[in-house]
Amino acid sequence: MLFDHCAECQSCCHVDPGFGPLEITLTHKETKLFRHLCIEDQCEYLGEKGCQLGDRKPLSCKLYPLSFDPNTQKYSFDAACPLLPEYKRQLKDSNSDASNHMREMNELLKNQEIADVNFLSRNRDVDVAFFDLVPLTRPSHLKKN
Repeated sequence: MLFDHCAECQSCCHVDPGFGPLEITLTHKETKLFRHLCIEDQCEYLGEKGCQLGDRKPLSCKLYPLSFDPNTQKYSFDAACPLLPEYKRQLKDSNSDASNHMREMNELLKNQEIADVNFLSRNRDVDVAFFDLVPLTRPSHLKKN
């Protein structure tokens, strides 16, 4: 599975020394649950085998390593994530883990546009400030309806 490597890497759940804290963008619903999530060194929910939140993981964390620009309706990818080459390769296969991830993100983001439209802009602003983003072409089998 594509994201199995994440439990080993865990770099997205850490902030390198010398960098400021990473404020996790929360939806309105998530804010009621967590109030505030900020990674200053290591995410407090990071366990030995990866994230301990399971289905409660914030949308911005589920979205990672993707970043979505609500103005252009396009995705970018965090260049620091070692999954980039494999993710891009898998997007060519409509049944791959990467395609399934993007499909799920398309649906979650579509719902978020209705439930909390400002989340998308806030999350993008954090992504642009914190990550080195590279454009990612959405394959035709995953075009937004």
